[in-house]
Amino acid sequence: MRRTGVCAAAVSAAVLSVVAPPATAAPAQIQSQPDSTQVTRPFERLIVGYKPGTAEATSDSAASDDVRGKGKSVHRRMSSGAVVVDLGVKTANADSTIQAFKNDPKVAYVEPDLLMQPFADPNDTEYSRQWDLFEATAGMNVPGAWSSTTGAGVTVAVIDTGYVTHSDLSGKIVAGYDFVSDSARARDNNGRDSNPADEGDWTARGECGTDANGQPVPPSDQSSSWHGTHVAGTIAAATNNGKGIAGIAYDAKIQPLRVLAKCGGATSDIADAITWASGGTVSGVPANATPAKVINMSLGGQSSCSTTYQNAINGAINRGTTVVVAAGNSNANVANFTPANCSGVLTVAATGREGNKAFYSNYGTRIDVAAPGGETRRGTDTPGTVTTPENGIWSTLNAGATTPGAENYKPYQGTSMAAPHIAGLAALLVAKKPSLTPAQVKDLIKNNARPLPGTCSGGCGTGLADAAKTVAALDSTPPSGGLENTTDVAIPDRGTAVTSSITSTLSGNASSTTKVGVDIVHTYRGDLVIDLVAPDGTAYRLKNSSSSDSAANVVATYTVNASSEVAAGTWKLRVQDVYSGDTGYINSWNLTLR
Repeated sequence: MRRTGVCAAAVSAAVLSVVAPPATAAPAQIQSQPDSTQVTRPFERLIVGYKPGTAEATSDSAASDDVRGKGKSVHRRMSSGAVVVDLGVKTANADSTIQAFKNDPKVAYVEPDLLMQPFADPNDTEYSRQWDLFEATAGMNVPGAWSSTTGAGVTVAVIDTGYVTHSDLSGKIVAGYDFVSDSARARDNNGRDSNPADEGDWTARGECGTDANGQPVPPSDQSSSWHGTHVAGTIAAATNNGKGIAGIAYDAKIQPLRVLAKCGGATSDIADAITWASGGTVSGVPANATPAKVINMSLGGQSSCSTTYQNAINGAINRGTTVVVAAGNSNANVANFTPANCSGVLTVAATGREGNKAFYSNYGTRIDVAAPGGETRRGTDTPGTVTTPENGIWSTLNAGATTPGAENYKPYQGTSMAAPHIAGLAALLVAKKPSLTPAQVKDLIKNNARPLPGTCSGGCGTGLADAAKTVAALDSTPPSGGLENTTDVAIPDRGTAVTSSITSTLSGNASSTTKVGVDIVHTYRGDLVIDLVAPDGTAYRLKNSSSSDSAANVVATYTVNASSEVAAGTWKLRVQDVYSGDTGYINSWNLTLR
């Protein structure tokens, strides 16, 4: 009876949705991520991953024949082995083609190759303008870290629009790469090449097509943003050079990787850039001579985390690279924005000069930490205007409206500006202690944040990042070892409880405010009972079952008083499905013991 009511409600909701679920269910497959094929933004290519052992997984001719048999053509093969498939037209509905691949037993996954957009609204003579580094209220307390580390020896990859020459970044740039594979969008008359120069991302009204509502994209003419150069300046602009701004990790190097061009950037290009930046192999691209220990991605789009992104991110983390991602500028739950919602990344929300969540910043339980993103206008001011430039984030830029002009400095606002603050902090940590793992870097930044000075409705992680406190913690507190488990665990329908484990080596007891972050994919979360089990077997109830909670998935952070528990040992997340009719899996979970 409970299921009958739920299904009726679900059908009604689907009738009103822009994209309805397919009428025929796909064959059961092993899924490592939520379905990312249901989108409302136009795309013109698919990414198809073939199962290991199939001819199509390794043979270009076999893959080409398979794709041609479905009426489409192969654009190229990715570093992961997946192939990029041309649809031949820009569309928001390729259900029949997607279903054809899903029905193919040789196919492991299929998803749209979505275009991502830069997350930004749109010294040291300018140092006095950099409130985000030093102001007591909402600054990140960066100067207090410089006596201990300045980022020397660390390369930070900026996966963005590329780089336009700026004297305040002179000597900071190491060889990068242009990963934009579409010559029409690249504006350099070719596809991928070794020159990551920013050719400008200006667009005329409607040049990028229309959105799901038929409105022109962009809605008005847009000048070039020089976005990647602004991000790079925040991370590593030269300091104590008598001009411009101060970079957070001013002795670090910047590796510019161009993925964003006219109308944005393709998921397949961005994923390959993640792989290459971290020292992985990308077919047709020379090996990276200076792999990055930190990646900054101030970009994204609205979607679940795709298999393509997650595989690339997992590879980068496994190679020892910390991946920092902007949360997005839609004042919405970050759970719906990728790659910020992927497992293992360090997801950053933005705050303003008063210490509140910036009016545009995304929020939610998937946020790890907040950092200054600035507000060049108030939330009530006309979009596109600059009414409070003094409250923005000042950094390196260019005056050219289309192609590069004179170098300059300008204030921007956005989670795009918040993320490089954390990428810079990560570089300071790794420079001081090169043996740190990405999970340890993440824990150090989260665990040493200070309470947000203002307000944040919806969740801004553990608070406002504090550079001096975080760097100092390397001397006073051993890293936790990275308390996160991202291995999928299937939850049997109305079956026995399953567990996922995390082992801690922390000394002393856990905190009275121990945090348990849970990400469970499930079609009816009311079925689930969730417990945290301490090393001595004591269980702490996080969630009870509920016959009236028909929503999907559990994405939440729970607070537990575990102060009576010894921190060292194996902690378990225990999940049991107590009703029949729906299934799911533990996607990931994390534990902050103090």
